[in-house]
Amino acid sequence: MSIRRLPILLAVMLGALLQGCSSTPRFNQHFGASVRANLAAQVIEPAAAANTNPVHGMDGAAALSAQERYQRSFKEHDPSANQPLITVSRGK
Repeated sequence: MSIRRLPILLAVMLGALLQGCSSTPRFNQHFGASVRANLAAQVIEPAAAANTNPVHGMDGAAALSAQERYQRSFKEHDPSANQPLITVSRGK
């Protein structure tokens, strides 16, 4: 390779590498639009966040009991949890 062609080759390679750094206005203006559309599609009632009325359902004592039972489930071992759901009996 001749010495005169080396700077030209380097300039062409540098130009090709810099193409990867070019701006992408067509992509940038729509960046994140699909994520925002998917999040908006998951909202059933957009005005629900403004509703400050308390939810009616479970009374306080039942809710407290359920919460305590849930917390105890991580501390105590449940022996029925390791039983298989399907048993196989082998005939003789």
